[in-house]
Amino acid sequence: MNRIQKTVLATFVVAFLNISVASAQIYVNVRPIKPVVVRIEAPTPRHVWIDEDWMERDGHYVWSGGHWEAPPHNGYRYTKGYWRHSGHGHAWHAGRWHH
Repeated sequence: MNRIQKTVLATFVVAFLNISVASAQIYVNVRPIKPVVVRIEAPTPRHVWIDEDWMERDGHYVWSGGHWEAPPHNGYRYTKGYWRHSGHGHAWHAGRWHH
């Protein structure tokens, strides 16, 4: 299995876990620092670079960005995730694909 296939497989696993696990919103007082990631060449012209992305694991945020991802269907676009601040602290709102 080559590097691109491994990256695509890992992306689908992360996406599946994000869809299948429901959890309460996690708030942090200090947002985690986004690591510097070297962007490799896109596997195809359709792929979109997912830069900053975080997922919940054991009550805290874990970096899951820095990868190429293909749209789930033709015509889909990716909206980047973002941090939202409220009285509770900072919370990550994941990016998503939409038509």
